[in-house]
Amino acid sequence: MSSSAVEAEAPDLVCQLDSVQGMVDALSAVRWKRHQDAVVELSEHGVVLIVEDTGCLQAKVYLQRELFVRYEYHAEGRPRFGVSLGLFVDCLNSFSAPGRSSMIEIQYPGPDMQLLIKSVDSLDACIYAEIRTRIPDTISWDYNFEPAGSTPLTFTVKLFQTPLLSSIKKMILHGWNVHFCFKILLGSSIQINLQPDPPCITFKGEGHGDLQIDFTYYVNTDLVIAFHCDCQVSYRYKYKFLRATTSNLPSSVIKDNRGSKLTIGRGGMLKVQHLVSVARSATSHPHIDSAGHQQPSRIAYIEFFVKSEVDE
Repeated sequence: MSSSAVEAEAPDLVCQLDSVQGMVDALSAVRWKRHQDAVVELSEHGVVLIVEDTGCLQAKVYLQRELFVRYEYHAEGRPRFGVSLGLFVDCLNSFSAPGRSSMIEIQYPGPDMQLLIKSVDSLDACIYAEIRTRIPDTISWDYNFEPAGSTPLTFTVKLFQTPLLSSIKKMILHGWNVHFCFKILLGSSIQINLQPDPPCITFKGEGHGDLQIDFTYYVNTDLVIAFHCDCQVSYRYKYKFLRATTSNLPSSVIKDNRGSKLTIGRGGMLKVQHLVSVARSATSHPHIDSAGHQQPSRIAYIEFFVKSEVDE
């Protein structure tokens, strides 16, 4: 068989990863429903997984090629395929063992357009899985996130989840009726207000009642670690969509929280960015520098985009 024929049969992608749990954590962060479809896009730069909900919420997980110990890309263009996110995450979980790093190989496509996964670091046994893929649905909306002005309207938080949910957690400690608080908010809208002087972030929930929480930047530096705003803005968002941007972060990610950045763009588009470590869990850490910091190449980037509500 000629070399050109062999090349023609080569899969679009063959890659190996030495931190299955890190990949599971990253993908779990965008799993906000039990049954959820995802679109996977391949390129020479890495893998992007996209999920969305009713044209109002979209999330992307960026797995750069530097995360993989081997990354062989043979396709032309950027092939896409659809897959069940829950099935993909559950399948990866079967390759992850507590306390040790498992090496896996991922290949696409298989003989019948499957996504193939197998373990490659065991001499005694090999775990092998095939996931059926499908022709991907058309992404119902794509966007060109644009700044609202010359200065980005952004703030960075480092806390349990979001300032709103963190404050409700504090209410538990002070004996508040938290069930009533969630009854007020769940299914309703949250208004986010930024103002430059004094620098403040306000979360206001309106439903069967009202709940407002103010965070003055200089007073709450333990929660709000960065704030940039040169004009007052105010937009409303569905609470269920805001909750999806943070409520599924695994505990291991929250423990190593580097800070989540929220940016309001033109038209009130809200961008929420998280960094998830995809480091090996073994005792050796070849990707940690002398100062003890995780190198950027071992970080998965997660972005959520939430559309603001439009007044009728």
